[in-house]
Amino acid sequence: MIGIRQLLCAALLLAAPPVFAQATPDRLAAAVREGGKVVVYAATDREIVQPVLDAFEAQHPGVRVDYHDMNSADLYQRFVTEAAQGGGADVLWSSAMDLQVKLVNDGYAQPYRSAETVALPAWAVWKDEAFATTYEPTALVYSKRGLAKEEVPDTHAALIRLLTEQPARFRGRLATYDPARSGLGLLLHSQDAQANPTAFWQLARAMGAEHVELHVSTATMLERIASGEVLIGYNLLGSYAYSRAQLDPAIGVVWPRDYTLVLSRVAFIARKAPHPAAARLWLDFLLSERGQTILAERAGLFSVREDAAGKTAASGLRQQLGGAFRPIALGTSLLAYLDQIKRRDFLRQWEAAMQTQ
Repeated sequence: MIGIRQLLCAALLLAAPPVFAQATPDRLAAAVREGGKVVVYAATDREIVQPVLDAFEAQHPGVRVDYHDMNSADLYQRFVTEAAQGGGADVLWSSAMDLQVKLVNDGYAQPYRSAETVALPAWAVWKDEAFATTYEPTALVYSKRGLAKEEVPDTHAALIRLLTEQPARFRGRLATYDPARSGLGLLLHSQDAQANPTAFWQLARAMGAEHVELHVSTATMLERIASGEVLIGYNLLGSYAYSRAQLDPAIGVVWPRDYTLVLSRVAFIARKAPHPAAARLWLDFLLSERGQTILAERAGLFSVREDAAGKTAASGLRQQLGGAFRPIALGTSLLAYLDQIKRRDFLRQWEAAMQTQ
């Protein structure tokens, strides 16, 4: 006779959302039948990931990537609005880890399990729904035209000291993300405040006193640093900065040696994805050894898989950072500053720091 416990377990299994197997030729055919496309909303510049898009489409003939690049806050709002209307993207891919986790936590993702997802480090998978696809170290980025190598700060304390000792030199020539307008900015600055609250708020006040420029775009800040109009950019996405520095001798990149925050671009498949088979193909490719190697070798992003090759592979980054490596864990702890009261209080404190005279 079947006991109550067995019946409950069976009921839970029947109620659980489906978990899917790895990609097969049949799934490629299914993706083609769906319409031959996967709609991806991403907070990753298209020009950066074009090699990944090209490689995916070459490997999956008949399926194209309908790629929409936008900032993280716009991505979140657009997806939520469209989901309420019954439409939207198949896959969301964003460096705003907190907003991605919130969407998953709110039921907007579907579970997926494949040979590629199980190859990820355990910390990079949450609920079989959210998947970290990259390492994203934050960096101090500086103008080589404006700062000699020996005076470039390599710790948070050194940056604070430089700004307080030479205020006139850096007035109006600093840049960072605006946490009020950028989801990524809120994530990075709030995580920074948790990592070392004393140093962060002291640095925020020092930057505010020097009229720091506040931006939503990494690319814009890199342009201003390259031109020499901005001397130092704080908490910038290191992958973008590193790639730009390889091509532009005017830009320098420093990983702070006291601690370097490392976030991840998080991807998930929408629960009501219009093209689910194509979405699974795309996610599998993004997480595969080949996809991760292309991210590292050709897109300049830091791969998360240990078996990926390239100068920005996971093993190389961890070796560079050593004890300064400070990863941001994927999970519900990221939701703290999305609470309206905590977010309001953080932004009030930030605004007060920005008005420091």
